[in-house]
Amino acid sequence: MSQKAKPKAKPQPAGTARPATQAAAPTNKPQAERTFWRFALDERWEHTLLILSSVVLLLTGLPQKYRSAAWSQQILATPDQVTLVRTIHHIAAIVLTIEVLYHLGKAIFLLARRKLPGDFLPTIQDVRDAWEMIKYLIFLRKDQPAFGKFNFEQKITYWFLFFGIGIMVVTGFVLWFPVQFTQLFPGGIVPAAKLAHSTESIVALIFIIIWHLYHVHIERLNLSIFTGRLSEEEMRSYHALEFERLTGEKANPEGK
Repeated sequence: MSQKAKPKAKPQPAGTARPATQAAAPTNKPQAERTFWRFALDERWEHTLLILSSVVLLLTGLPQKYRSAAWSQQILATPDQVTLVRTIHHIAAIVLTIEVLYHLGKAIFLLARRKLPGDFLPTIQDVRDAWEMIKYLIFLRKDQPAFGKFNFEQKITYWFLFFGIGIMVVTGFVLWFPVQFTQLFPGGIVPAAKLAHSTESIVALIFIIIWHLYHVHIERLNLSIFTGRLSEEEMRSYHALEFERLTGEKANPEGK
């Protein structure tokens, strides 16, 4: 006698959960944590060039500022050494200037195409966030305020360095080409530029060490400017509003 053919199982649509009897055996393979893009490649290169050029400018500029110090006199002991230090300083200044022009050009290009993101623009919400953070630090608030893509601390860093670097670039060229500038402006522009240039460099150095390095390396190790990404845990903890906007999920579903 011929055997009856067994009926074929109907194919299940993709994404349909299997019945309990057909459940796949659990695996011990850990799931990779989600990461989120934060900085594009050109932005990371900008930051790297900014670090390198700024370090060179400081190392070659401080001996010229403190010319009477013993350590400076050892570095600038001969005219050839003075020329070499100034040449290196000028090369680093050109690199920084090119980067500034690229940064401004990109911003103008995006603004003209109405694609410039407003995440870094200061708003009244930043003032409120700063007040809420102060309340948290003095134990008047239980949990930290939730932030978007960039918090008020990061905006302070950006805009402080934005205007500080602008001052150093402009005054640096005045000191580099004093004759040309005094043909257009009063002679007092040169000593004023010297004072502004050297003072702003020290202020920027102190700001980076006390403010920027603390928030990036001491408070937490944030390497997203080099990797371009943030982990899901970092997004939930430090950029909860941005995490919720991107995923539609609650950053802290347990409400802790």
